[in-house]
Amino acid sequence: MEFLNSHLLTLILFFPVLAALVLLFLPGEAVKLIRWTALIASLVSLGLSIFLWRQFDPAAAGFQFEETYTWYAAINSTFHIGVDGLSLTMVLLTAILTPIAILASFNISERVKAYMMLFLFLETGMLGVFLALDLLIFFVFWEVGLVPMYFLINQWGSEKGERTLWKGIKVQARNYASLKFMIYTMAGSLGLLLAIQMLGVLFQTFDLLVLYQRWTSLSDGTLLGLPVATVKAVAFWAFVIAFAVKVPVWPFHTWLPDAHTEAPTAGSMILAGVLLKLGAYGFLRLVLPLYPAEAQRFAGALAFLAVMAIIFGAFASYGQKDFKRLVAYSSVNHMGFVLLGIAAAAKVGVAGTDAALNLSRNIALNGAVLQMFNHGLSAAGMFFLVGVLYERTHTRNLDDYGGLFPLVPVYGGILIFTSMASLGLPGLNGFVSEFLVVRGSWPILTVYTALAMLGLLFTGAYILKGIKQVLHGPLNEHWAHGEHRLAEIKAREIIVMVPLMVLILVLGIWPGWLLEVINKAMLMLF
Repeated sequence: MEFLNSHLLTLILFFPVLAALVLLFLPGEAVKLIRWTALIASLVSLGLSIFLWRQFDPAAAGFQFEETYTWYAAINSTFHIGVDGLSLTMVLLTAILTPIAILASFNISERVKAYMMLFLFLETGMLGVFLALDLLIFFVFWEVGLVPMYFLINQWGSEKGERTLWKGIKVQARNYASLKFMIYTMAGSLGLLLAIQMLGVLFQTFDLLVLYQRWTSLSDGTLLGLPVATVKAVAFWAFVIAFAVKVPVWPFHTWLPDAHTEAPTAGSMILAGVLLKLGAYGFLRLVLPLYPAEAQRFAGALAFLAVMAIIFGAFASYGQKDFKRLVAYSSVNHMGFVLLGIAAAAKVGVAGTDAALNLSRNIALNGAVLQMFNHGLSAAGMFFLVGVLYERTHTRNLDDYGGLFPLVPVYGGILIFTSMASLGLPGLNGFVSEFLVVRGSWPILTVYTALAMLGLLFTGAYILKGIKQVLHGPLNEHWAHGEHRLAEIKAREIIVMVPLMVLILVLGIWPGWLLEVINKAMLMLF
């Protein structure tokens, strides 16, 4: 037990890699064995994460279960990992969604071994970002997570569709989407890498806990021949752009609909459920603690970007005829509320003297983190349900559906339940987190919050539009007879949705068990 407690984070982080190496030596034709080995391995990671949750002390300050190992002594970089309430919440989300996504992938029949290995490598990349307490290690895992998702989109994405590039050159849509995903994210990461290297050179360490103290205390003098304030402002925007691309925030969002549309169903589930959260996590873990003055100075710009994401994401979603693109644009809308909560916290800053504003700041931050978790559940569920329908109909065009509820009442009920969570119906999880963000942001960024309500209004519009065109109205007789008759949702597919639906309901009724852990971490930010 002592060994487990002292090396728990390492086990959680690298167990998926060990499982992937085991898959490497299994015969490729043993498809069922490969699938179940990958699923069991992801469930072991989930079990270890639940054990971590049980052992974690929400009342204790700072990071827990820290592990530090020499990694690259020449540049003073260490393999330093640990958890607080923020990272623990994201680790739990990752550990929950990975086995669900792997179970959702049991319909994959081509190159199953490579597919499952990539999924397990992807899990390690995502967990590494949430656990890293060394900036260089953070960046390594940040980049590691890109590669598996690129190949999942490129190799197992939709085979239909072409995109016309410069001078009439045509490429497969999935090749275009995967390349666009890689280029956008790597382009944003270039500034992040340069800023991280600058911090390492200046302070001879990449350790995040040391940088929290040294970097924020610098206010006067010059660095690299420039005033400290100028250097900090440039570094601040390098971090912000990298994370804004990942969230994604308008106008850096255009890679997302293409990536979601072409990705396999399970890839879209993880992309929306966890990968988008890496950007928001970067804002909370790095931008606010390392650049409090700059964040306060540019809080209005962050709020503007957040509101544009909320409004344009909702409008774009409403305008879609492709069911999957509708859900994809909804992620831009929902993640905008996360950034709005972060902007509100940045506006008040560290040295807020108004107790009421400090309380609102903390409420906004709690809402932002809870929204990250809640959106991960509902978005993963929505993308899976779109995939279930596509698998049967081979179309995502909303105009091709209509009146399907009598044919698939169980599927219809699950779709309505999950859609209502995304809409923010009271009693389900989406309402709690969005309410906290709006309540916390209103006294701080009143005008921006009021404008965000336009996006909230159209959230209901595009959700109801999707439900109406799929389930209600006159029945499309094409799906009612013969070989095209629509089949009801299967038992395996229901099993995929059950844990998501249970968590959606539990968090809607009783969010305190998660907010207790989140709140302590948010208080430590300021």
